[in-house]
Amino acid sequence: MRPTARLYALTNQLSRSTMGPSTSTAPPAIIAGVGPGTGAAVARKFAQQYPVFLLARNPSNYDTLVKEINDRGGWAKGISTDVSDAASVKKAFEEIGKERGKEQPRAAVGVFNVGGRFVRKPFLELSQEDFEAGYEANGRGAFLFSHAILPLLLNNVGSADVQFPPTLIFTGATASLKGSALCASFAMGKFAMRALGQSLAREFGPKGVHVAHAVIDGVIDIPRTKEWKLEGEDAKISADAIADAYWYLHTQPRTTFSNEIDIRPYIEKW
Repeated sequence: MRPTARLYALTNQLSRSTMGPSTSTAPPAIIAGVGPGTGAAVARKFAQQYPVFLLARNPSNYDTLVKEINDRGGWAKGISTDVSDAASVKKAFEEIGKERGKEQPRAAVGVFNVGGRFVRKPFLELSQEDFEAGYEANGRGAFLFSHAILPLLLNNVGSADVQFPPTLIFTGATASLKGSALCASFAMGKFAMRALGQSLAREFGPKGVHVAHAVIDGVIDIPRTKEWKLEGEDAKISADAIADAYWYLHTQPRTTFSNEIDIRPYIEKW
């Protein structure tokens, strides 16, 4: 293992052993799109400071992680949610409100990390269903999640116990900037999400909410990609390093907001 990889592994191990946010009054971090890779890394990072709610369609994506965080002294709860369905998102946030038991519910952080259905086909072979699949999660889902969480983030602006600005982060991809051949569906969804993020940053930044979009330009080192062979030994993006970058975005003072960052391995061609 290379020195950088060892450092992130050690940092992650230490952070997992020191979880323990005050769950009585702390506003939560709400993370949509939790699986064994980036979503899990982001959840572990933010659980060091906040209670965390983990949203995913399949409970098997968060059950083990919820237990891990709670066993280590943090606070976590998973809620089965289809972010592309308005009723499902509404139900999830109603459950969050009941769990927190506050007259004016708040949130410290929202992370939209939903990948959605990836369709790779020649354009003339795409069905309407295929084409709309890219938008359902990344376009409609990002809208529904933002619509639900922004009131909670606004409620947290200026609170006496707030250390960092309320933050909404979108996980983008190479396709957020570049529509590659055979990826019309996926690119449309990611373009839509980036555009939404830009609009929200311009509207809600002046109100005290930090909105940021992250371009994840490369292969992330997650269980699904472990066997993928790339040019270099460390040619994949560390999920823990992405989580560190998201934490950095959250801790930026409102005098120094970054509204978009690019994250890519050193050998990525761009």
